Amino acid sequence: MVAAGIAAPLLRKRAPLPPAVMQTVAFGAPLGLAVAARRSAKRDVAVCALQMWAYLAAYKTPHDDAGTQAARVRVNYPIVADRILGLGELPSTRLQRALARSGPDGPSWRALDRVLVWTHWSWFAIPHGSLLYILARHPGRFPRAAVMTYAVFDVGASFYWLVPTAPPWYAAGAREDGASGEQLEVRRMMVEYGEHFWRDGWGSLYSVFGGNPLAAMPSLHFATSLMAALLLAEAGPLPGALGAAYAGTLGFALVYLGEHYVVDLIAGAALTLAVRRMEPLAGPALARVGRAVGTLEGIAHQTG
Repeated sequence: MVAAGIAAPLLRKRAPLPPAVMQTVAFGAPLGLAVAARRSAKRDVAVCALQMWAYLAAYKTPHDDAGTQAARVRVNYPIVADRILGLGELPSTRLQRALARSGPDGPSWRALDRVLVWTHWSWFAIPHGSLLYILARHPGRFPRAAVMTYAVFDVGASFYWLVPTAPPWYAAGAREDGASGEQLEVRRMMVEYGEHFWRDGWGSLYSVFGGNPLAAMPSLHFATSLMAALLLAEAGPLPGALGAAYAGTLGFALVYLGEHYVVDLIAGAALTLAVRRMEPLAGPALARVGRAVGTLEGIAHQTG
């Protein structure tokens, strides 16, 4: 199961199987490893890594057929919602007009821009780094924290399959606003700064972390960062304060940089809170699954 789960995302474009089947095989890898290896901190980390390997495939697979996804993409509804929230104007446009600077030679990058871009880039480490902190300092809290965190990732990815939604920067290049007839004025500042900072290395670097431009609703950047902040708050006031400060800064950055609408963040927060509210209902069932996996693990490692 582990070998098949690792291979499935790599072979998903070649194998003559439905994407849902390949994705199911991918998510079997963490379960297989939980039986194949004895419980330890290293195994827990490896199980989380396999879960994220499966998640990355779930995130990227809808865009394997870019034409079909583009034909299904929703563009209008988040614009309508954000215009209401922004009192007639997109918050991204309003923020960029007020704070961003550009001259005859192109964008002018200030300290605020750099901080916000690097806050965005650092997200790739924050949810998992928070779990590593909990594993190191509060190992008893780790299983629940990991389940809650990766539930947000996986449930959020399902929306990318069902309702592909365009982020502000994509919408700005894909349509004219039907109400005004004017092109949306939203820059993708993260990419602009990446090209400025990394120069020739930006293309290859971005190709590693990109893969699905129509995965905006809900914002998993914000949802997983909010979950990390809540879990860190349970571990202690200082970690919780740091987590909350990061989540707040990231939320502002995502809107200012043109990566997400405000409504995407609201949906991400709702997803996180829904996962936490579901814990009392799903907890007993998950505990039974955990005990069953533990029984299989014990059988697999019995000694004479």
